[in-house]
Amino acid sequence: MAEELIVAQGGKMEKYEVLYRQIEALMAGESDIIANMANVAAMIHSTFGFWWTGFYRVVGEELVLGPFQGPLACSRIRYGKGVCGTAWREQMTQIVPDVEQFPGHIACSSLSRSEIVVPVWRGGEVVAVLDIDSEYLAMFDQEDKLWLEKVVKLFDR
Repeated sequence: MAEELIVAQGGKMEKYEVLYRQIEALMAGESDIIANMANVAAMIHSTFGFWWTGFYRVVGEELVLGPFQGPLACSRIRYGKGVCGTAWREQMTQIVPDVEQFPGHIACSSLSRSEIVVPVWRGGEVVAVLDIDSEYLAMFDQEDKLWLEKVVKLFDR
C-alpha cells in the first residue's frame, strides 16, 4: 500500500478513527512486525505531530530501540526501568502527565514533558512497547489510551 496518509480534520477522536482504519488496512497486507512498527510510528507521528513516536522491542531482559519518528532516543531500557520498562513489567498502559513526577523517569530528551506507553502483545506475551512523548504537559488521556491500545492489538495476529 503506497498510498499517501490521509490526515483527518477535526478533533482527536475523528483523527484516531481515520488513522485506525488506515493502519488496519496497511497491516492487513504486511506480516513483518518491524515493517508494521515503522509505518505505524510514522502514521501516528504525522497525524498528531508528537515530539517522539516509536517502538521498543523486547530482547531478553531489555527493551531495544525499534522503528521511530523524532529526535535521538535511548537505545536500550532495562526491564522495569523508566516509563517504558514499567509498562513492560506491569503489562499495562502508562499515562504520565508530567515525566518529571515519574519516579525513575529516563530522560532521553529534556524536551519531553508527558508520555504514554502501550504494551504490544503477540501470542500472549509483551513483545514491544509503543512509546509516545510530547513536549507539552498532560498531552495524553483515556481517549489516547483507548485508541492506541486498539492500534497495538493489530500486532497480535
